[in-house]
Amino acid sequence: MVTKKYNISVEATLEVIGGKWKCVILCHLTHGTKRTSELKRLMPAITQKMLTQQLRELEQDGIVNRIVYNQVPPKVEYELSEYGWSLKSILDSLCTWGENHIIKEYGDKFAVLEDNVLNN
Repeated sequence: MVTKKYNISVEATLEVIGGKWKCVILCHLTHGTKRTSELKRLMPAITQKMLTQQLRELEQDGIVNRIVYNQVPPKVEYELSEYGWSLKSILDSLCTWGENHIIKEYGDKFAVLEDNVLNN
């Protein structure tokens, strides 16, 4: 087995939650369990393929739990795992920094933020 080497520990963090969509997905999951269709509705710019791929990667890394209900029609939900909840403070810090950056650049955060439950 080849041992992975990182220059600094933030590389390991970004390997798991890096990219355009993973943190957004995780922020939505901090507000409760969601079905794939709910996440898609909350993130209209993400493609179904990308959403599915990102959820699978987060599940493989132990960040989210995939809950499959044995019923017809099939029902699948996603929630943060206990390990995933350990990212909450990081996600909160990213949101706070983003809000401050928006205010610095645009003056009013509501001028550029969508009307979304996460932005209240």
